[in-house]
Amino acid sequence: MEKEQLLQCEKAAKAIYDTFDASHDWQHIERVRQNAREILKTHKADAFVVEMAVLLHDVSDPKYKKHGEDPEAEILAGLRLDDGQKEHISDIIAAVSFKGGNGKAPASIEAEIVQDADRLDAIGAVGIARTFAYGGAKGRKLYDWQEEPRLEMTEEEYRSKPTSSTTHFYEKLLKLKDSINTEAGRRIAEERHAFMLCFLEQLQKETDGNK
Repeated sequence: MEKEQLLQCEKAAKAIYDTFDASHDWQHIERVRQNAREILKTHKADAFVVEMAVLLHDVSDPKYKKHGEDPEAEILAGLRLDDGQKEHISDIIAAVSFKGGNGKAPASIEAEIVQDADRLDAIGAVGIARTFAYGGAKGRKLYDWQEEPRLEMTEEEYRSKPTSSTTHFYEKLLKLKDSINTEAGRRIAEERHAFMLCFLEQLQKETDGNK
């Protein structure tokens, strides 16, 4: 039964992610799922609920969904899950997003794992690639060394101001290492965080004088 529900959910979700840009496409979901499975090797949790939440965590992302639509609710309504499972999955998804530092704290080990799995995909080499993929899709500058990163902001401010892709590192990505919940996630995050710092240092060297 669980395998059937996962396959049904995956098919519906993939159809949505295939319409997104490369920063939030189906490959992103595959990577987050692999991150979650890696964490699950050393952390006991409901693997089925974790995977369902991973599959659905971005289908209703405000950056992409159309006004009045809620793909997450629609897909969940069509799955043969009990109300407790559906509520748990929705609670997990609600805790995933960063929201400019105003995100909801995870209330279960499953939510901690999914949040970590998603944030790990936002840092390191893949995180760098995704940042510039999204910035390119939105027509944003690669960098603007005169732009001051915002240390505090509302969710609306975070989503509405089109800062350069490089500024995004200072407003979000470099903060994620210290927000990781699980021990397994923290080990992975340390290496990826260090890689981003090296990248930013090299980028500044190569763009010095081109401010």
